[in-house]
Amino acid sequence: MAEGIRDKVAILGMGCSRFGERWDSGPEDLMLEAFNEAMADAGIEVAQIEAAWLGVCLEENNVGKTAGPLAQALRLPRIAATRVENACATGTEALRGAAYAVAAGAYDIVLALGVEKLKDTGYGGLPVRTRGVSNDLWLPNATAPGAFAQLAAAYAAKHGVDKRELKRAMAHISVKSHANGALNPKAHLRNRITEDDVLKAPMIAEPLGLFDCCGVSDGAACAILTTPAIARRLRPDAELVSIKAVEISVSNGEESAFNNWDGAHIATARTAGERAYRSAGITAPREQIHLAEVHDCFSITEAVLMEDLGFSAPGRVIHDVLDGVFDLNGKLPVQADGGLKCFGHPVGASGLRMVYEIYQQIHGRAGERQLKRVDLGLTQNLGGHPHQNVSAVAIVGRHGA
Repeated sequence: MAEGIRDKVAILGMGCSRFGERWDSGPEDLMLEAFNEAMADAGIEVAQIEAAWLGVCLEENNVGKTAGPLAQALRLPRIAATRVENACATGTEALRGAAYAVAAGAYDIVLALGVEKLKDTGYGGLPVRTRGVSNDLWLPNATAPGAFAQLAAAYAAKHGVDKRELKRAMAHISVKSHANGALNPKAHLRNRITEDDVLKAPMIAEPLGLFDCCGVSDGAACAILTTPAIARRLRPDAELVSIKAVEISVSNGEESAFNNWDGAHIATARTAGERAYRSAGITAPREQIHLAEVHDCFSITEAVLMEDLGFSAPGRVIHDVLDGVFDLNGKLPVQADGGLKCFGHPVGASGLRMVYEIYQQIHGRAGERQLKRVDLGLTQNLGGHPHQNVSAVAIVGRHGA
């Protein structure tokens, strides 16, 4: 009987590059920036790393089809290294591969790293194969803003939400995330905005305006994993942070092929969340989780995910948002670091960047945005469109919590 990986894997160290328009840096530079911080945090030598997982989504813009550039840039000692990709959930996929290897007893110390260079394409959004990469046709009529605008419309219709109230709630989400990002020196966008700024911004895909959409960015994030026993031996005085669960759910196409999906929620997020809660022993997410970092590619996505993950009752998230439940000083802070809204979305790095914030908060290193206490944190990393996607949920916390 499978028993999950709860408290079988410890995070020995983590690192995160500064996200932004990194014209001066290639993917290798960003990898090194995150890796050097993680190594200093872990207090180990490169020779102690036994295997590595590299998350990169768009090899055409980055490091190619293998993990070779990771091994070369970091001068890894000819160890096993694997490149993984799972759309926008690629960062968490790298973490999952590394964590499962440690939990299985295959390796003692491993590395998970995600990186992406997107600004160099010269294209404003995520480069699909029709823009910024090559000329072949691939989903030529689909856009991310258009797909998630449909999610907003379906949610409002299902729950009887007035359009003005929906836009106010989405504006609150964007204002909240920008306020948090302004406190984070590693964020791409650090400008505070107002609700008026959001509501008067240019429309991208009704009802999503400019400030309801996240941008693209360059960045990298890194985690070094080991067993709790080894972590205690190497860092006996450090707070032990362990992984409670890493679960991934991939759509089987049912949402887009049949009529039993209402278009108002993200089915894979619900499935991955339920599996992660079961593995981590969580029965009351809103009470037990102290901080969440979710895939806020659009403000409506964050709102819908609050219900999919059990943080709000069905149809109630708009009220919770406007009541400040998910603000930095609210009952359950969401996007304490600024989220995708302020970091942008370098695809391979985003999932690990989310875990980095949970890790920093548990260790009390989050500076001006530091919360009073974080025992358990959740990340949700989403790839694809609402009707056909992959969701990855990771739960990280103090060992034994």
